[in-house]
Amino acid sequence: MKIFLFLVNSIALGAGLAMDAFSVSIANALNDPVMSKKRRLLIAATFGGFQFLMPMAGWICVHTIVNLFQSFQKCIPWIALLLLSYIGGKALLEGIRHHQEGCIPKGRLSGKELFLQGVATSIDALSVGFAIANYQAFSAFLVSLIVAVVTFLICLLGLAIGKRAGL
Repeated sequence: MKIFLFLVNSIALGAGLAMDAFSVSIANALNDPVMSKKRRLLIAATFGGFQFLMPMAGWICVHTIVNLFQSFQKCIPWIALLLLSYIGGKALLEGIRHHQEGCIPKGRLSGKELFLQGVATSIDALSVGFAIANYQAFSAFLVSLIVAVVTFLICLLGLAIGKRAGL
């Protein structure tokens, strides 16, 4: 029964954490509806990878550098705000520029943009590392892995929806 609850909780946690990456995946596919399957897999893997890394980073921080991290913890919402503001502001500026030129911006997402999206959509997963601080290393790893797989699958769904809607 404990294993079942662990799996259900981890899957539900993964689904909840993946919603922002899901939305960004839809937007990315709408922006590039002819995106290759390889590119879609790369985008989903990037989001899943960051959703794996952030809870593990939080768990490691709790177990290794707690004192330093307590002062840093107050900054996490501000870091998320800055990253999301940068991405949103850049998207708005590009939209305004392209609108003035009379064209709709479409094209391939750069590696830098994908990296920033990965960080921005997974920053909330860092707090999961604090929530699972009492887990043993293997359990924390397993939760992070499940969250990553769920995020990967949900992002693939978002990319498929965006691609279909963008055509």
